[in-house]
Amino acid sequence: VGSPKLGDHKAWAPRIAQGKATLYLHALKGYAGEAGVMPAKGGRTDLADDLIKQGVDYLVSKAQ
Repeated sequence: VGSPKLGDHKAWAPRIAQGKATLYLHALKGYAGEAGVMPAKGGRTDLADDLIKQGVDYLVSKAQ
């Protein structure tokens, strides 16, 4: 619901500004914020941490 869309530079900018370490932490452990809740690993706890980090890297690359 509150997640930024792929390539939405304006929505991603404040998230990217937090740094990749924070983005990785939120993706891996989950996050609850004003825009909504993101479950740990997007609800796919069976996925390897490195795969989740690759997903974060991809999303960030499309928003820069």
